[in-house]
Amino acid sequence: MAKEKRFIKIHEESSFTTGKTVLVDRETGVHYLYVSSGYGGGLTPLLDSDGKPIIKKEYELN
Repeated sequence: MAKEKRFIKIHEESSFTTGKTVLVDRETGVHYLYVSSGYGGGLTPLLDSDGKPIIKKEYELN
């Protein structure tokens, strides 16, 4: 049986040197922004206007 991926990509933008990807953790529903530039990169949770993580449960494993 194939194992489901925990993270799914829901949005991606890129230019010549920079890439931006929004990932969703399918277990928790938390959205993350991953930004890569050259040889570096960073990952951070996306926050709503109250400073709380954006969580959408429709990405849970079925």
